[in-house]
Amino acid sequence: MLYTQLLRDAVASELVGARSIAEAADRVARSDAAFFSERFLVARPLLAALRSPTPAVLLIDEIDRADPELEALLLELLAEWQVTVPELGTLRSEHPPLVLLTSNATRDMTDALRRRCLHVVLDYPSPARERAILAKHLPGVDEALGEALTAFAARVRGLELRKAPSISETIDWARALVLLGARTLGADVVRDTLGVLVKHEEDRARVEERLADLLAPPRERATTR
Repeated sequence: MLYTQLLRDAVASELVGARSIAEAADRVARSDAAFFSERFLVARPLLAALRSPTPAVLLIDEIDRADPELEALLLELLAEWQVTVPELGTLRSEHPPLVLLTSNATRDMTDALRRRCLHVVLDYPSPARERAILAKHLPGVDEALGEALTAFAARVRGLELRKAPSISETIDWARALVLLGARTLGADVVRDTLGVLVKHEEDRARVEERLADLLAPPRERATTR
């Protein structure tokens, strides 16, 4: 729009002598190429990765939250390593990027997009791995507390919940416990902070119902079962 304003006089001069509206429209149409060009094309991450002069990695996070139109666009990119822009033609890649798509399965991807992907399912980490992640985010967390809360989170994920706690929610829970000065997990502490770990009322009720078992040492839990 800014260019149009700046070039208004130049466009007007092109129309001098036009004997009809149709002729004037034809003259304006001939200048469309000046506007529908790469000068006005802003390369967003997808196109930038596709046209990178060196091999690139393109991460499309949570593709299940994107519009279906983006999935349709990805079909051409993943199948042919190109993108078609109607006004410019087909833009092809010299170095096909490594494309990573992540999904939380809030909706199903189309079969066409699935067919173009290799699928890897990432489960929750082991308690030991989660403790390492926790220590990375909260270097000062007490080791015993970290071990207890990651083990508790792993047990909670074994329940039939509407939404199992994620790793980020475990980190948030640990941060809350540290701020409260907790060094051990007790029933009262867990009840007071459970809303940080589980986010649905029915999940909270289920966890509280099994709280004694979830907090019990492994041997006692095995005996109880």
